[in-house]
Amino acid sequence: MPNPEELQPTTLLDTKYSRFLTFPSKEADAEAQSRVQELTTIGITKIRFDGSTMIDGIPVLGKGCVGIVIQASLGTVPVALKIRRMDADRPSFFEEGRLLRLANSVDVGPRLFAVTRNFLVMELISGLPLFKWVDSIRNRAQVRKVLRGLLTDCFRLDLIGLDHGELSHAPRNVLVDLKGKGCIVDFESASTSRRVANVTSLIQYFMFGQLAQKFGAKLYKNRRTVLKSLSDYKQDGSISNFQTVIESLQL
Repeated sequence: MPNPEELQPTTLLDTKYSRFLTFPSKEADAEAQSRVQELTTIGITKIRFDGSTMIDGIPVLGKGCVGIVIQASLGTVPVALKIRRMDADRPSFFEEGRLLRLANSVDVGPRLFAVTRNFLVMELISGLPLFKWVDSIRNRAQVRKVLRGLLTDCFRLDLIGLDHGELSHAPRNVLVDLKGKGCIVDFESASTSRRVANVTSLIQYFMFGQLAQKFGAKLYKNRRTVLKSLSDYKQDGSISNFQTVIESLQL
């Protein structure tokens, strides 16, 4: 019998882990069988139950309103697998996949490997949420480098008209990997049909969110200057105005 923490997709149906295929429903055998076939078609070879989020005592990478994220293997490559919840407010992952692929086109977000109706297969980002990472780092220059990189990613998204939609709640949507590189994740609320606000939303989190209490007051001594540069950027999202924002933040 396979290790209960790491299973092949075809063996999920005979275990307590099968519920994650059709979460939160526990009685959807036909749908679970269909989703196993979907996983096989994608090329998923293993499912690993590990992570910091617990569901009924079982560890996973994450849990949201749209999907459950677990570790998996695409062939031999470790990946993050997002499973569409049965009660999700959308019929498929195709739109989210399209938007993540668009972000990837400017080197932002985890790399998208595959998308189907019920699954997103993405690059596995091993790291910490931004605010936890900041807690673990005492080198302010390193913190500034990460924040500058994240804002540059936000600027790239702004340029292509893709609004992430959740960056003012960065604790869940920005990870810093083991090499100290920040990555914007979770594009399920992203849109190309509303005004972009990636740079302004992330700075709002820096200045007024969880990070502000940790180092914001020391890092940004002149908030009036920062807010003025942000106002100019909102009026004209040019590279020169973005650079002024970076300078005002002393990054």
